[in-house]
Amino acid sequence: MAQLKYISGFGNECSSEDPRCPGSLPEGQNNPQVCPYNLYAEQLSGSAFTCPRSTNKRSWLYRILPSVSHKPFESIDEGHVTHNWDEVDPDPNQLRWKPFEIPKVSQKKVDFVSGLHTLCGAGDIKSNNGLAIHIFLCNTSMENRCFYNSDGDFLIVPQKGNLLIYTEFGKMLVQPNEICVIQRGMRFSIDVFEETRGYILEVYGVHFELPDLGPIGANGLANPRDFLIPVAWYEDRQVPGGYTVIDKYQGKLFAAKQDVSPFNVVAWHGNYTPYKYNLKNFMVINSVAFDHADPSIFTVLTAKSVRPGVAIADFVIFPPRWGVADKTFRPPYYHRNCMSEFMGLIRGHYEAKQGGFLPGGGSLHSTMTPHGPDADCFEKASKAKLAPERIADGTMAFMFESSLSLAVTKWGLKASRCLDENYHKCWEPLKSHFTPNFRNPAEPN
Repeated sequence: MAQLKYISGFGNECSSEDPRCPGSLPEGQNNPQVCPYNLYAEQLSGSAFTCPRSTNKRSWLYRILPSVSHKPFESIDEGHVTHNWDEVDPDPNQLRWKPFEIPKVSQKKVDFVSGLHTLCGAGDIKSNNGLAIHIFLCNTSMENRCFYNSDGDFLIVPQKGNLLIYTEFGKMLVQPNEICVIQRGMRFSIDVFEETRGYILEVYGVHFELPDLGPIGANGLANPRDFLIPVAWYEDRQVPGGYTVIDKYQGKLFAAKQDVSPFNVVAWHGNYTPYKYNLKNFMVINSVAFDHADPSIFTVLTAKSVRPGVAIADFVIFPPRWGVADKTFRPPYYHRNCMSEFMGLIRGHYEAKQGGFLPGGGSLHSTMTPHGPDADCFEKASKAKLAPERIADGTMAFMFESSLSLAVTKWGLKASRCLDENYHKCWEPLKSHFTPNFRNPAEPN
């Protein structure tokens, strides 16, 4: 496949034309009486018309046929997609999942949409407030099928296998250690090339933003220039048997047929687009003296709530970096949190859990549920020589953190058959080191 081209920048006002149709963007206006090449003009709005300019999201698409050219939607089986957060009773325990099993293509062909499984979530879709965490497990490409989400934005984290994503704005190749965001209402289709697995953070009613940097200054963390937006590409393709458009609406799936490919956008302009980002480009901030900075310093993207400083969801990574803190227990500290923390592992070994937490699996530490390094990690780190050291080389762990209290689905607790019933045992060997007569533990008895 030829190398794909992209536009650089986060949230920029961009424009793009397929080079096969030069001059396809109207000049000086959005909606001329007759568009160049006799295209249709269509606006895609990601925010209310009257939002402040800084948060107003919209793009104009110039397409061969408008997206309204389809037959009526009909309800279809949603499989393991759900927004019912009361399927099972609440469970405050620490939860860990073994790698989620990908179906074998020899047994059953499963594409991206058929392979969506809701793991946990909270909030209400109809009031545009909340989130869901999904796992996707697939082995075949979407053929004459596309998907769009009327409920929210998808932040997609591939863990195994490359994703070739066709969108109305163009094509993106997203590989493990990269992420992409497909914003609300954008139609897309995914080709895969092997048994494929990954994670999705879905947020309702808000969009992902870059976190504010505060005293860090103008540069650092995920820099805007490293986000990539696809360039215009179209196909003028008739589909005699019917092309299926799938919509996730109020948590349910609906399908409609149309006679043409939806990827018929010849040109577009605006600031409401899909985008991707390579996690290797994250500029890490860390403590260089003692103690820990909180993991919020590793935030790539945030979806803000109406409360200042409190997120509906943050996407946080734990990338390769130097550890140099002196007189410090360097692994993550023991913690109870008013936030919910879901962690996944793209590759390698997470520093606080060298065994059991595996690529393609996950863990959930719910609101105020205690968690932290296992016993083996504590013993080693408490005695380690504190020389400068590389941390997490060859590893990429991440966290979906939320101010909401997440409910786990029936699939997550039971049907997935991946829940690690022995997770709690990793803390059982922890023992007291209390020395009531010696303040300095190094002093002899």
